[in-house]
Amino acid sequence: MAQKEEAAAAAPQNGEGNSDNLDDPEKLKELIELPPFEIVTGERLPVNYFKFQFRNVEYSSGRNKTFLCYVLEVQGKDGQGQMSRGYLEDEHATAHAEEAFFKTILPTFDPALRYNVTWYVSSSPCAACADRISSTLSKNKNLRMLLLVGRLFMWEEPEIKAALKRLKEAGCKLRIMKPQDFEYVWQNFVEQEEGESKAFVPWEDIQENFLYYEEKLAEVLH
Repeated sequence: MAQKEEAAAAAPQNGEGNSDNLDDPEKLKELIELPPFEIVTGERLPVNYFKFQFRNVEYSSGRNKTFLCYVLEVQGKDGQGQMSRGYLEDEHATAHAEEAFFKTILPTFDPALRYNVTWYVSSSPCAACADRISSTLSKNKNLRMLLLVGRLFMWEEPEIKAALKRLKEAGCKLRIMKPQDFEYVWQNFVEQEEGESKAFVPWEDIQENFLYYEEKLAEVLH
């Protein structure tokens, strides 16, 4: 269940296609051409990427990428703070988006500052990435993390279960994305038509799938 497959469909144009097909998952798969194996960063992701990659389906066929939207808040002792946001995407043949965040977005920590990080991720981390997050949290007590995921990745595997438990023990707050969270990502991290902002339209089973994954996560972390 909820596994990422090694292959995904390709299309002639990357991120382009007939917008009338964007609500059909199979059509979306045809529209998306995977870029070269590399980490991609930006402020807003294409609409078709969001609708396909973030959809909280039970069987995640073709979704072999991780999309990570982040909000980083850095606060000094004087109460002054700075906030930045953006997204990363990966190919699983190279560094994962979770690891790339700590290499490119937040590579060092100043003990005089406080860091609050919120991730909205298309699926939960693999065991190695979960352990990397746990290790970073353990080493940096001035870091707080909230990790919201659309789907659970290979959650039935003992190695994944153990890693997610260690993540919780390290202090990371791990949650399944609610419909309101998908709407937040849509409004703040997805490309909009110039001059207008289209309202988020939930897919039919968004609430049902949220409850499904919420139950499974509770079982894993119990």
